[in-house]
Amino acid sequence: MLRTDQLAFSMQGRLLLAPLSVSFQPGRLHAIFGPNGAGKSTLLRLLSREWGTARGQILLDDRPLSDWAAADLARHRAILPQQHALTFAFSAAEVVALGRLHAERRTATRERQIVADALAACGAGTLAARSYARLSGGERARVQLARVLAQIWEAPAGRARYLMLDEPTAHLDLAFQHACLRLARDWLQAGVCVIAVLHDPNLVLAYADDVLVLDHGRLRAQGSPSSVLNAELMQEIYGLGAERLQTPDGQHWLAVRANRAATP
Repeated sequence: MLRTDQLAFSMQGRLLLAPLSVSFQPGRLHAIFGPNGAGKSTLLRLLSREWGTARGQILLDDRPLSDWAAADLARHRAILPQQHALTFAFSAAEVVALGRLHAERRTATRERQIVADALAACGAGTLAARSYARLSGGERARVQLARVLAQIWEAPAGRARYLMLDEPTAHLDLAFQHACLRLARDWLQAGVCVIAVLHDPNLVLAYADDVLVLDHGRLRAQGSPSSVLNAELMQEIYGLGAERLQTPDGQHWLAVRANRAATP
C-alpha cells in the first residue's frame, strides 16, 4: 500500500499542499480532482518521488519512500507526466523501450514483445516504426502511456505496482479518453493501483473507485465519486452550476451549465 502521513509541501514560501494523510489501495483507481493550482500535480510528483518530501512522510509497503533505491522503485511505480517533450530522433518503439531500462531484463525477443504488446494495448501498434517527433499530440500521448505500462509490465515478486497518470486524457480525442481509462481499469485486475489526475468530473464518475478533491492545496472532500461529486461541490470550487443526473443503469453524471457571462 502507498500512503501519506501528514504530507505537506511549500515552495518559495507558498503552500502548495497542506498536511495530508491518505492511502492508495492496490486494485483501485484513485482519481485526484480539483481546479488548476489545487495541488494535484504536486501530490503526484511527491508520490512518485520526482520531488522530495518537505514535511511528513510517504510510505510504500510501510517503508519510507526515501529509503527505496531509484532502480527498485522504478520496478514498482511508473508515472506519466503532463508534458511529453523528447528531442532525440527515436522511433515510437524506441521511446517505449526506454520504460524497460530499470526492469528485470528478459531475452531480447521477450523485450521486443513487451514493447509491441504495450503499444498495442494503447492503440498505437501501427506507430511502432514511426518517428516520435513526427507524431501528433494524441499519438505521442498514447506512445508515452505505452512506455509507462512497459516499465511495470511484469509484477515484482510479492509487490504491488503503481501507475500514476497526470492528466492522461489531456491530448486525447473523446474515444481515446475512454479507451485510456478502460485500459487503466483493466490493470486493476492484476492488483495494480492507478492514481490519475483528472479534470472531467464525468470521467471520474465513470471510471474511478475513489476520488480525492483538492482545492488551494487543501483536501476538500474524499470518498466514492458518486457521494463526493455533486452540484454543490461544482458551484463551490468552480463557480459553475451543475445538475446531478442518473442513467437507467444507475450511472451518475453531472450536466454542467455554461455561464457565458463569467470571466476567468
